[in-house]
Amino acid sequence: MPLVIADLDREYIIKKVGGSSEVRNHLNNLGFNIGTVIKVISTVGGNLIVCIKDTRIALDKALAQKITV
Repeated sequence: MPLVIADLDREYIIKKVGGSSEVRNHLNNLGFNIGTVIKVISTVGGNLIVCIKDTRIALDKALAQKITV
């Protein structure tokens, strides 16, 4: 399922990172790699704050839709 519809405070494993090669490289550089554990901390207007590798990162809805968990 896309990350945008994931439940809050539940851990998921990233299964796929989509988008163009530039978007995939950007997300990979931020730590969004296949097999990585991710947790949605909060949502504000469709945008997400996630915890990945003990770091909180804000994602807009468009980027979050490209991450499958």
